[in-house]
Amino acid sequence: MIELKNVSRRFGDTVAVDGVNLTIETGEVCVLVGSSGCGKSTTLRMINRLLPHSAGEILVDGEDITTMNPEQLRLNMGYVIQGTGLFPHWTVARNIAMVPRLLNWPRERIDARVDELMTLLDLDPSAHANKYPQQLSGGQAQRVGVARALAADPNILLMDEPFGALDAITRENLQLEMLRIQKQVRKTTVFVTHDIDEALKLATRIAVMDQGRIIQHDTPENILRHPASDFVENLIGKQDRGLKLMSLRPVRDLMANHTEPRQSEPGEHVLREEDSIRLALSVMLWQDLRQVAVFNAQGQETGVITRERIIQEGV
Repeated sequence: MIELKNVSRRFGDTVAVDGVNLTIETGEVCVLVGSSGCGKSTTLRMINRLLPHSAGEILVDGEDITTMNPEQLRLNMGYVIQGTGLFPHWTVARNIAMVPRLLNWPRERIDARVDELMTLLDLDPSAHANKYPQQLSGGQAQRVGVARALAADPNILLMDEPFGALDAITRENLQLEMLRIQKQVRKTTVFVTHDIDEALKLATRIAVMDQGRIIQHDTPENILRHPASDFVENLIGKQDRGLKLMSLRPVRDLMANHTEPRQSEPGEHVLREEDSIRLALSVMLWQDLRQVAVFNAQGQETGVITRERIIQEGV
């Protein structure tokens, strides 16, 4: 879907991005991660030509972006930034409808799409469609920003530190929303963050950047197990890599299956099949439990996970 070939960007004598080679496959979430000033946001903005590249080649669906009309290129890419960039004098519905209106969609189609996206992002259309951005919480405004980026159903979604200004609880909730939405809509996504835990949670593949170069591009598990340099190892953390690996594996991988499903009892400590092994271990240690029942999305018990199994096979 997206390919960068030996791409560089200079600002005067300063090299912000230095000979980057990167291939992003259709439907994957590629997270660019690194410290401030490493070139990750510059790399993202070159993909939609908000910044021109100084050297190299950027291809989208095999086509050189310099041969494309820049406005048309951007209309076909959703773009989400920190702080949302919503128009304050427009309602939520009008903000979301911006790109479909530019594309001259019929009014009925636009209204249906706005309702669909607000529902997808857990924003009640009847309660929020006619509000203005200043009437929303930070998390709600960021959801509107994501809805606006998805409005015209683009193939590519570019996200530049979209949750960086939010409090920890709201940030985690939106990360979970992103994972849920990605399962449904499968957009090719390029996501910029300086938070390695956010990268590990969201990414199909991670590109670690330092001083304008990609130091390592791999799956979250491989980066944790085989960091390519001291810089990568320091970024991911030397002491808690085992726990980070546990956060990548779902409980279903280690649970013992039951043949007779049952409903959970009130007050019973339970886990879902998609919960992480790290969460399972945390629950057991906090509650001093040797094992915890595991339930599926329908609320039926499908198995049990034990502390002994986690310690033996958790990573």
